[in-house]
Amino acid sequence: MTERLYYNDPTLLQFDATVTGVEDRGEQAVVTLDQSAFYPTSGGQKSDTGLLYAMANGSRLRVIDVQEQEESGELVHLVECPPGWLRPGVQVRGEVNSARRRDHMQQHSGQHVLSAAFERLFGFATVSFHMGDESCTIDLATGKLTAEQVAAAERLANEAIFEDLPVAIRYATPEETRAMGVRKIPAAGREKLRLIDIRDFDLNACGGTHVRSTGQIGGIVLRKTEKVKQGVRVEFVCGLRAVATSRRDFQALTEAGSVFSSHLWDVGHQALKLLEEVKSGQKAQHRLLEEIAELQAADLLRRAEERPAGTGQKFLMQFFADRNLEFIKLLALKLVRLEKAAVLLGCGSNQPSLVFAQTSGLANDMGSLMKETTQKLGTRGGGNRDMAQGGARDVASAEQALREAASKLG
Repeated sequence: MTERLYYNDPTLLQFDATVTGVEDRGEQAVVTLDQSAFYPTSGGQKSDTGLLYAMANGSRLRVIDVQEQEESGELVHLVECPPGWLRPGVQVRGEVNSARRRDHMQQHSGQHVLSAAFERLFGFATVSFHMGDESCTIDLATGKLTAEQVAAAERLANEAIFEDLPVAIRYATPEETRAMGVRKIPAAGREKLRLIDIRDFDLNACGGTHVRSTGQIGGIVLRKTEKVKQGVRVEFVCGLRAVATSRRDFQALTEAGSVFSSHLWDVGHQALKLLEEVKSGQKAQHRLLEEIAELQAADLLRRAEERPAGTGQKFLMQFFADRNLEFIKLLALKLVRLEKAAVLLGCGSNQPSLVFAQTSGLANDMGSLMKETTQKLGTRGGGNRDMAQGGARDVASAEQALREAASKLG
């Protein structure tokens, strides 16, 4: 079994080890060592990466992933390694990617502080933790989380960071942890549990890598919240991620502010104002389209043929090269409501489209006709007996489809 060097010293980034097993996989190999400082993907935290140096020949091999085998608990290192380069008994030196390790320590330790803050203030337990490439999340066991609660937890968490509280690693039996007030005790039975002790603030069982004091977390910024199945999900970033994210947010707001010619703090208000103006403009445009459609419908019906003859039913087929689907749908509705009519319309603007419609109660089945038409075109469409729409590949095929559909109407 691999000795886990990061357990007692998360700051250890270089170590010597002996290869105990190799499974070649083409240009990669699954390697086990007698001891390792590489942290495996576990507990919501992603694995370390880094390098292995073979001491005998000086080869430099990339460690791209580390996993813990579910059944045996053994650590396995996925290494970029041609077949035969490593074998059991070879001496290697491991080197953990320091920037990645520091980032993971900041995020994971920050999660402990943030989870403790939510539990201290509001009694919200953390159900799960996930560390992503850009941000992290915790799921809280609560049905609701207010903006005021988010701000309060963020403030308390950062106060704990500014106090630079010592972070210690302790070991205790499950029975001892219950008496110690550990925040969350794992269900899996173990003789000894590894505890992360943030002095006078949080005590929690965890196998991850953590900072030596809360000041090394640097800071916590809560990004957003969303309702999920098991409660409320809180997205956050810590340390250098928080700095990078804040810088990106500032640049985005500054650019938006320049567009609106306003201070970046007013961007939200200006965006809402613009959205209202856009919505108002869209409503006005729709009213105008309705007026145009109604006038055009009346004009088209005056010139439409009676079909079948002697029924008083109007028939109209028309293609509008410069109109879009929204307009011809609106026009079709106006036509079949103003008079008893069957209409076949097409448009060429944006995506060439077709609309078939009739006044309710007429004998045609526009849905079936559209389905037959689009199947022949190789496109998609559908609807009911009185109204259907579909797509066309191009203007020419749309116009031809209208002519063929017209020949099939009674």
